[in-house]
Amino acid sequence: MVVRKFSFENLEVYGKARSLVSDVYRIQRNFPKEEIYGLGDQVRRAAVSITANLAEGSGRQSTKEKIHFIEISYGSLMEVFCELQTACDLGYMTDEQFNTLRPKFTDIAKMLSGLRKSLEKTNQ
Repeated sequence: MVVRKFSFENLEVYGKARSLVSDVYRIQRNFPKEEIYGLGDQVRRAAVSITANLAEGSGRQSTKEKIHFIEISYGSLMEVFCELQTACDLGYMTDEQFNTLRPKFTDIAKMLSGLRKSLEKTNQ
């Protein structure tokens, strides 16, 4: 049986973002119980938004819309970064855990920017 993939599944940035989502879920499991519906919920939703907006944008017809959803993914990535910094500041995760994730954020940010620029060039 041949499995057809959606176009976003072939994006390297999508795979890296999926990996980050898994990391975020693992880390937030160690947050205090009182943060399950606070910071824990917020960071999970923002992480999922990165991949969800890549997927949604890929289904749009216009390049302008595709770029818009990439920009939303980028914003969600920055939100997760900020929320994990806060979690680190509050002692919900270690500096080591945070610093281990930092390169993933940098890679994904560069890839999202590159994807946006690539689409902008094709739209000219």
